[in-house]
Amino acid sequence: MQDEKQAIELNRIDEFLWEIPATGRMRVPGRIYADERLVQAGQQDRSVRQVAHVAELPGIVGYSLAMPDIHWGYGFPIGGVAATKLEGGVISPGGVGYDINCGVRLVATALEEKKVRERIREIVQTLYRHVPCGVGSYGGIEKLSDKALRDVLRKGSRWAVDRGYGSEEDLERTEDRGCMEGADPAKVSERAIKRGLGQLGTLGSGNHFIEVGVVDTVYDSHVAGVLGLEEGQVTLLVHTGSRGFGYQVCDDSLKVMQHVVRKYGIELPDRQLACAPLDSKEGKDYLAAMACAANYAWANRQIIMALAREALGEALQASDSDLKLRLVYDVSHNMAKLEEHTWKGETLKVCVHRKGATRAFPKGHPKVPSPYRDVGQPVLIPGDMGRASFVCVGTTTAMEQTFGSSSHGAGRVMSRSQAKKAARGRSLVQELEDKGIHVMAEGRTTLAEEMPEAYKDVERVVNVMHAAGISKKVVRLRPIGVVKG
Repeated sequence: MQDEKQAIELNRIDEFLWEIPATGRMRVPGRIYADERLVQAGQQDRSVRQVAHVAELPGIVGYSLAMPDIHWGYGFPIGGVAATKLEGGVISPGGVGYDINCGVRLVATALEEKKVRERIREIVQTLYRHVPCGVGSYGGIEKLSDKALRDVLRKGSRWAVDRGYGSEEDLERTEDRGCMEGADPAKVSERAIKRGLGQLGTLGSGNHFIEVGVVDTVYDSHVAGVLGLEEGQVTLLVHTGSRGFGYQVCDDSLKVMQHVVRKYGIELPDRQLACAPLDSKEGKDYLAAMACAANYAWANRQIIMALAREALGEALQASDSDLKLRLVYDVSHNMAKLEEHTWKGETLKVCVHRKGATRAFPKGHPKVPSPYRDVGQPVLIPGDMGRASFVCVGTTTAMEQTFGSSSHGAGRVMSRSQAKKAARGRSLVQELEDKGIHVMAEGRTTLAEEMPEAYKDVERVVNVMHAAGISKKVVRLRPIGVVKG
């Protein structure tokens, strides 16, 4: 095997596409969407090597793929995509991640920037009070009973809507209507159930956030109009996932998978890629447990949207009719899904792992909500708390090249420890305030770990996807207030 310290061989296909030739035990080539600077960052943090490792998975189809926000992760790189055959292929928890169905929810409002900016401190403080955040946060809503939680795991967003946390329209504008089929709470450990009982409606920690933003640039006025977005409009972005519940599901599954690899005689270049055949009991059990965590995450974001509506009304002394909050879309970026795709003229049913990658289906696809079917599925790409976020739409090119996948965010360039070291002696709150962004967080450590410089320039990432034709830019959102987990 090639020295782990050596750079992986990369051949440039075009300006924004690079290929790792299939060598050794690689079953397919690797492909990375990036410009030169982004590729160099991937070589330095070993994530490019992880793309090559993923290419050794049994049953992988086409390519081991990576988006321009690629960075090192557990097993798979974050920003990694891999499709595996249902027969002869595998499912790998490392290809989903610990925060199952971490995702982004974009909410449009009828508010204008001037009014919101005048009260931005009160808005951020009230959001912070209404939506619990931080490590191990509890209490977004009343603690659930064991039976109620199991209902959440089966129903997802529907459970929240049925209890007054939103509307039927919200379900229409949520990926998979906020519910993944096949969820079976019996496949989830009691430890996971215990962790999930009190965390619904909470933001969590790390890179999770609620961001008050303003549409400051419109790239495609037609698509923006279909999505109901216009210049000067105030928006909310909610970025969070399945909290401690999803973490525990992943942790439990990885322990099982370590033994499964030996049971089925699967050879892997990295033990973190532990996996199981998709048609095995262990593979099916993981899919059923993962679906539970996905549904928990959708219910969580649905409830947080309702809590944010209350917070905005309180801070601005405004009614729901004044606010006119409307869900634009809710998209996932840590999932494995059974989908139908065409590869080299053959229609295949595959399991698409998207770890730190967003589904990007094109116009006309039946999975795109009917209001957006003429323009394509919204692709939500948040940045860091000091720069922009973007709304894009999926394309036919994405279906042809990336199994309908795009990037999910900026992607880290510093580890959390490196960021904390770089932040010493600085007042990040004041630096952001000087840029017109009011921020609140659970503590200084969170702000240091999540400082803007810890991330790639999201605009660079988005421009690569746009130029490659994978997801097309629609609008840019400029942050003015942020609650960090």
